[in-house]
Amino acid sequence: MSSAAVPDQPRPVRFGIMGCAAIARKVARAMLLAPGAAVAAVGSRSEDKARLFAADNGLPAEGLRLHGSYEALIDDPGVDAVYVPLPTSLHVRWATAAAARGKHVLLEKPTALCAADLDAILAACDAAGVQFMDSTMWMHHPRTAKMRDLVDDKNTIGDIKVTVLLSRRRRFRVKPDLDALGALGDVGWYCIHAILWAVDYELPKTVIAKRDPVKNPASVLLACGATMHWADGKIATFHCSFLTNLTMDITLLGTNGSLNVTDFVIPYEENSAEFSVSSKPSFAKLSLGWGPPPSKHVVATALPQEALMVQEFSRLVRNIRDAGGKPEGRWPAITRKTQVVLDAVKASIDKGSEPVEVGIFRG
Repeated sequence: MSSAAVPDQPRPVRFGIMGCAAIARKVARAMLLAPGAAVAAVGSRSEDKARLFAADNGLPAEGLRLHGSYEALIDDPGVDAVYVPLPTSLHVRWATAAAARGKHVLLEKPTALCAADLDAILAACDAAGVQFMDSTMWMHHPRTAKMRDLVDDKNTIGDIKVTVLLSRRRRFRVKPDLDALGALGDVGWYCIHAILWAVDYELPKTVIAKRDPVKNPASVLLACGATMHWADGKIATFHCSFLTNLTMDITLLGTNGSLNVTDFVIPYEENSAEFSVSSKPSFAKLSLGWGPPPSKHVVATALPQEALMVQEFSRLVRNIRDAGGKPEGRWPAITRKTQVVLDAVKASIDKGSEPVEVGIFRG
């Protein structure tokens, strides 16, 4: 009796989760769903908190290591990569420490309080030869790739002249010692990231913050916005807020058409997401109407976008760990461009909405 040889399965990427933040619950679930990934350890400020997190989130007890400090987590030889959902002010310390110990870094957004801090993180990852990625999940949904195809189709959308993005939701990062960027860092990160995605990551020339941003008594931003200007005439604007109705909209306008999404950060449903496209509409006779109406595009997915993110990050880590490959530079490059524009918006806010030139991207 003979049996066919079963090919060796690649070793899963062993994740350590650093901290027990609410968003870590979602990513822990993603690690359980994503092929090629496993939760190997949880580190918190106490072992009891780590144990409670593991139990609450259904992490398999067999082989799972619980650490009562972040230091112990990054010293764990059975961890390949760390997911860091700590407050923004702690990112530099722990992301650089993890990289120095050879751990690949999946870092929650906003990645840093400023580009200089992010540069320290990226330099540590470069020096250690480890993969860096921020956890902007919507980038990994297949809908995003489908939208990219249509945005790049000059016949359908044409040259992008104006990008309008509005993202508002109720969430409160308002402590100056932990998340000093407030709404700009939390929801504004998505706005800036999406605008850069729409223009294929071409940095704007200048940004001008909207007047009268809303701040709490500790001077943390609760609502703000900005307009971006490119040398070729493109304009983009965004508003982000902790004070208004939950909204996740992108409207992208081109010379031939437009694209609209109303749930770009988190799809209404896990297994499918949609967007609409209007291309070359015109008025009916006597302007009694106009059309054609926008076409609806629905994109299905077997895994939620956060699991697809973990799957892609794991693939990149395995290429380094198992095949001797080099870290993928695309993801840190996108992160840094987002951070540079965010810095410029913050500078314009601090200067009373004066125009601020966007810093040169590090090549």
